[in-house]
Amino acid sequence: MHSKTSINYSPNFSTTRRNKKNIKYIIYHYTGMRSENKAIKRLTDVKSNVSCHYFIKRNGQIILIVPELFEAWHAGKSNWKKTVSLNKNSIGIEISNKGHDFGYENFSKSQIISLIKLSKYLIKKYNIKKSNILGHSDIAFERKKDPGEKFPWSYLANKKIGIWHKMKEKSLIKFRRKKISYIEMINFIKYLNKIGYFTKSLKNNKKIKLIKSFQRRFRQKLINGRIDKECLIIAEKLSKLS
Repeated sequence: MHSKTSINYSPNFSTTRRNKKNIKYIIYHYTGMRSENKAIKRLTDVKSNVSCHYFIKRNGQIILIVPELFEAWHAGKSNWKKTVSLNKNSIGIEISNKGHDFGYENFSKSQIISLIKLSKYLIKKYNIKKSNILGHSDIAFERKKDPGEKFPWSYLANKKIGIWHKMKEKSLIKFRRKKISYIEMINFIKYLNKIGYFTKSLKNNKKIKLIKSFQRRFRQKLINGRIDKECLIIAEKLSKLS
């Protein structure tokens, strides 16, 4: 793909070759492990039953783990719009980061440079829509937090990778923590559904996790699981882009 790419194949993939036209999503993950080497070992260990297509090391090196036209096992139980179990339709990219459980850190500059190059290559190759570039927490919010609130979604959107609301924080911050009505809460969930989030059977704990997932991506300065006016405005704006 480019000069920094190496190969370390995983045995964990579905052996049926995919049709190129069926690849519609890119899913970003963080490894969530203390050690980069142990993360690579786990993704290539037959006993783990997990894998990805690409792995990006802290130094920016890209490793091909599973060839693109085969289904890697990275998304697990997942939903987005009308798609269930996104493994079959996606490219999974694991980015080395200790994650929330082991000292969540900023992604390195080298990682982001490599991620942009890789993403643009995949977007062009598979004609992937901006709205189909997602985080693991978008498609599996009950279980996952990655790639998390330190992932530079806004910066990537400026590079034409993924969607962003593009509203200035100065104009939004005055609406932060402002209460909304019951009808506006219902509208917020409708906006999330239109964006692509799975919004069925939202009991209290599940609803909080959904809101936090949205905030980790689109309102990264405050992740509290509460719908406020700022979240409502952002969600309405994004619903028009999906």
